[in-house]
Amino acid sequence: MSSQAYPLSLRAKRSNLKQCLVAIVGPTAVGKSELALHLAQSFEAEIINADSRQVYRYMDIGTNKPTLTERASVPHHLIDVVEPDEDFSLAMYHQLATEAIKAIQQKGKLPLLVGGSGLYVWSLVEGWKIPSVPPNLELRSHLDARVRQEGSAILHQELQDIDPLAAAKIHPSNTRRIIRALEIYQMTGKPPSQLRRRRKPSFSTIIIGLTAERSELYRRIDCRADKMIQKGLVEEVEKLLKGGYSLSLPSMSGIGYKQIGQFLQGGLSLAAAMNKMKHETHRLARHQYGWFRLSDARIHWLDAAAPSFIDEATQLVKSSLLIGEN
Repeated sequence: MSSQAYPLSLRAKRSNLKQCLVAIVGPTAVGKSELALHLAQSFEAEIINADSRQVYRYMDIGTNKPTLTERASVPHHLIDVVEPDEDFSLAMYHQLATEAIKAIQQKGKLPLLVGGSGLYVWSLVEGWKIPSVPPNLELRSHLDARVRQEGSAILHQELQDIDPLAAAKIHPSNTRRIIRALEIYQMTGKPPSQLRRRRKPSFSTIIIGLTAERSELYRRIDCRADKMIQKGLVEEVEKLLKGGYSLSLPSMSGIGYKQIGQFLQGGLSLAAAMNKMKHETHRLARHQYGWFRLSDARIHWLDAAAPSFIDEATQLVKSSLLIGEN
């Protein structure tokens, strides 16, 4: 792409890119990836994944990863980072994403942080200092056994008693994050919220949020789920199971993989699995609005159903880069 393809502000004032990050946030299926590709091509940017499921290899259809063609047209980071049975933590993500941001900025390009995982996004935007606590497999196994016997709500209440701030940010059914928080506490003797200090990032951030009316968002979610089946989600999950990746793995507990796995193991009909998959994705979208609030003044919210939303986002980035140079 020639320099004429980039906005005048970017060609004339490239040094500002070393101090900028653009984050594109919002609920699942709202159109974040589409917008990111457009902005990346318009501003000579590179995309950093902020989706907690796209870090796993071999899990392409159910996580809605960018296609190989899209990844060839725009550099993408933090996709296909680990095997489905490998541990991947917020601390690991934060370190890798921070390194990617610095590398992109040093090349004089614009980093685009794209995804709906609130922990990942805010850890970077707000400059969290993540506690580096290695996993304790014995402790995790013990807590996993307790979840199976007592339920996740009991452990969530224990976390509530230990660290109300941390518990308030974790859904009672999010077993993985509850266990990790308890692990941090038992390994350090300190509440996790006290260990996650913040320091101002070395870059300014432009946050663009995409939203849609609830009925439209659910329509998009359901349509995408149907397309995933057409693209071969059943075959993808079957291949993972045959490869030895158990449904008990955190990676395989993701929406789509869990339900299709239950279908393949005879626990659900395909129609029932699809209905559960859509219902759980609707619930995820509602949960994501807890991380990215429409009332958050830091986020420039755009209606993803409006024909002009891509042009509006482009102008936002262009204007912010110009302001940053003045």
